[in-house]
Amino acid sequence: MRRPVLDRAVLNGRGARTATLCSTVSAMAIVAALPAAAIAQEAAVPPPGDEEEATELEEIVVTGIRRGLADSISLKRNETSIVEAVSAEDIGKLPDVSIAESIARLPGLAAQRVNGRAQVISIRGLAPDFTTTLLNGRQQASSGDNRAVEFDQYPSELLSGVVIYKTPDAELSGFGLSGTADLRTVRPLTFSERVIAVNARTEFLEDGGLNDDVRSYGGRFSISYIDQFLDGTVGLALGYAHLDSPSQNRHFKAYGYETFGGVCEPTPQNPCSPESVTPDTADNALLMNGQEIFATSRLNTRDAFIGILEWRPNDRLSTVLDLYYSKFDQEETMRGVQWFSNAWADSGNFRGVNVVDRGGSPFGESGTFNNAVPIIRNDYNTREDELFSAGLNTEYELDDRTRLIADLSYSSNERREAIAETYSGHGLGVGGVGTTGADIGRDRDSIDFDHSSAGDDFPFYSEGLDYADASQVSLGDRAPWGGWGHDGSIRFPDVEESIYSVDLKGQRDFDGVLNRVTVGVNLANRNKTKRVDDFDLFLLNGRQQILVAPEYLVDPTSLDFAGFGDVLSYDLSRALDVYWRQAPILDANFFDKNWDIEEEVVTYFGKAEFEWGRWRGNVGLQIVDQSQESSGVVINALEPGTPVVPTAITDGADYTDVLPSLNLIYDLGGGHRVRFAASKTMARPRMDEMRANVTPGFNGLVCSDSDGCSPGEVVNPWSASGGNPQLEPWRADAFDLAYEWYVDATTYLSIAGFYKDLDTYIYTQTREFDFSGIPLPVIGQNLVDEQGVVIDPIGSISLPANGNGGTVKGIELSGAIDLGNLWEPLTGLGFIGSASWTESDLNASADEQAPVRIPGLSGFVYNATAYYERNGFQARISKRFREAFKGEVVQLFTNRGFTEILDDEQVDAQIGYTFQDGPAEGLGILFQINNLTNSPYRTRLGLDAGGTTTADGAVLPETYEEYGRQFLIGVNYRF
Repeated sequence: MRRPVLDRAVLNGRGARTATLCSTVSAMAIVAALPAAAIAQEAAVPPPGDEEEATELEEIVVTGIRRGLADSISLKRNETSIVEAVSAEDIGKLPDVSIAESIARLPGLAAQRVNGRAQVISIRGLAPDFTTTLLNGRQQASSGDNRAVEFDQYPSELLSGVVIYKTPDAELSGFGLSGTADLRTVRPLTFSERVIAVNARTEFLEDGGLNDDVRSYGGRFSISYIDQFLDGTVGLALGYAHLDSPSQNRHFKAYGYETFGGVCEPTPQNPCSPESVTPDTADNALLMNGQEIFATSRLNTRDAFIGILEWRPNDRLSTVLDLYYSKFDQEETMRGVQWFSNAWADSGNFRGVNVVDRGGSPFGESGTFNNAVPIIRNDYNTREDELFSAGLNTEYELDDRTRLIADLSYSSNERREAIAETYSGHGLGVGGVGTTGADIGRDRDSIDFDHSSAGDDFPFYSEGLDYADASQVSLGDRAPWGGWGHDGSIRFPDVEESIYSVDLKGQRDFDGVLNRVTVGVNLANRNKTKRVDDFDLFLLNGRQQILVAPEYLVDPTSLDFAGFGDVLSYDLSRALDVYWRQAPILDANFFDKNWDIEEEVVTYFGKAEFEWGRWRGNVGLQIVDQSQESSGVVINALEPGTPVVPTAITDGADYTDVLPSLNLIYDLGGGHRVRFAASKTMARPRMDEMRANVTPGFNGLVCSDSDGCSPGEVVNPWSASGGNPQLEPWRADAFDLAYEWYVDATTYLSIAGFYKDLDTYIYTQTREFDFSGIPLPVIGQNLVDEQGVVIDPIGSISLPANGNGGTVKGIELSGAIDLGNLWEPLTGLGFIGSASWTESDLNASADEQAPVRIPGLSGFVYNATAYYERNGFQARISKRFREAFKGEVVQLFTNRGFTEILDDEQVDAQIGYTFQDGPAEGLGILFQINNLTNSPYRTRLGLDAGGTTTADGAVLPETYEEYGRQFLIGVNYRF
């Protein structure tokens, strides 16, 4: 097996396409690099009927925040597709940690926070899997388990903007069902002179770090260089961005709630108290049956580079080479405590329980839990992501009306992780922990609890023992019911993905109503591989409990945010080889997490652009040929106590989709316009659901009912679970209608509605499966020999499959207002905002009686920004809010799963000053606070209709996390 040691070093458009950028984020967050010259070029041709008005807008000269806002509005106005996006105020000024934070503020978009940072994006209520991500028009590989790109890996300082296409452009291959995000970099020949921009920021966390051996300060640095050579025929842009950003997480989780009834039945293995809950009035109260409190510290480092070489020797030939490389590293140290407060486990009992009414049900709000055996956790995790993207675009004009464009691209992404957890507890015994000695090395404790603030703050605990005492806390398994059977675990997930693409097209301009026709073909090959090596950790010397030597100890970690005291802490990266041995886990779950997917997608496309009076738009068509193949195994784990026998399997399918699209604009004059779009869209299935793996099951009790089986009777004991390499894409008919009013350069209003009718949706279903090639287990052969039955090879399999579709629809309201245009004394003061309402009748289940909501859908999302900018002074404050939704997270054993994330919000603020003249002209200083209100991340117990609820149906809290405030102080300078 590879990596037997946990070593710290190991752990440790295309420019030709118009960029339309929405004001919501540009004013709040973007300071990357979209040059004014390029913007002026894109906006040079006003729409019919608005020539005079457009000229007036171009005469308004603004800088800073309002410059970015004006650029965004101008570009939004001129794009044919319905888009949202972000643009730059200037080179390298972006205050956000990543582009994810920026685009999360766009109308109809919502971010999911992962470890306190915006990471993946939902567009119009659909999960991130429905979105395609491009870099300069080229598809990007993902480091995740599926297709969703993690945007926080892209530094905003190196991007000139992001365009979110909500309606298709036929030239965009791989358009997502919900939309497409196109990340863009600069084009150096749009600049008329050399530009160098430098940014530097220091950052630190509120109240320092949670783990004393992990620093709580860091910084960011970026430099951009843009120049032109050989009489302006060659342009070069180079950029480097370094991120060294700490983050932290105060975490609490409830495992569940039970009514223990005050009575348990003692057994030799569980000598519980007959009166496990007192007083009697608490017998029917809901009590927490387990909990965990963790303090997590992270160091996030990222080094990213861009290189852009542009050659334009004459007016007919243009070539651009784009290179992007990013390496992201994360070290995560997590320490804390978990224990089961369960009256049925190890003689646990509740005393002095105070009962309150919660949702019509009695709830044990406070009291004492006796005979608790807390498990002390010391975990150390690392992650390394390496991204590379290269693209070569060449455009040649055959004549004034005809051009040929060729684009070659490659994108790769590799993620390597190491996830280690270890256990310890109070007490030191001889012989280890097992079913025959459940109390060996277990010192029992009485822990007071107070859940009066549950759901809105951390609960409060008070323990009796000292869990930071290195002379009393020893390594070893302390789990109840005889233990977990190991003293820790370590897992090594690896994901690799690569995309090769060739895009060829020709364009011809015409006079009259039809003004341009584009035809072409795109060939894309995608390969993705996932591997997870799992190991159990066992203490050396026969799992004998042992104290940690002083040289591996670090200062204890405080859990006082939840009332709990200090816990023993040690440097796991150095101690791992000293105390534990690793044993591979080769169970069915291990084999099911390993798979390979290959896709070949050929897209033939055509688009016609037209203009007639006040009408303009385009009509397009794509024909998409798709070939998919998955390699996996049939995971035969039917014989208990014997090794799993994997059998290689390969399967796949071919599909063709025809996707027409229409984008239409009618200009009403006076800045008013109406947009309409209609299209047929699709999205490729999730890649983990396309895995070929099959895990068979066999019901050996098929003849155990009262009637038994008769000789010759045909029985059906086979069942299975697995993936589906023959999954068809998600498909939908989409319609959009929008009204826009452009008042002036920095003020606009937009109201948009959308409707998506999904022909099919993918969810877990039960289908027939032929088990003929799988050997009968011993118990099955016994049924044949002893009962004389006939075992039917046809059984059932539970797998993801295309099922009934449904609709997603919503309304989006967005706008910006510069109050100085209303009253001169308010010059510099403005507001930007958006709100989205979305609903769906999609049911991600075959059970019509128990509907299952789709992931990523928030019914209500809003963003609001207020800014002030005058005489070099800048200030802004922004809030984003997302209503409760089903989010995908990493759960036990590194598996992906869903949880119900409750209402989520974040407030950010900053102030700054840029010198307007003198020797310091162009120098800016900045102070920023992210997560100003320290808003929590919360989940509730259960999903959809599941989970413990109160009498009136109210849900109970599960996870509560706080990330703290992040402070940044920085300078930027352009010369």
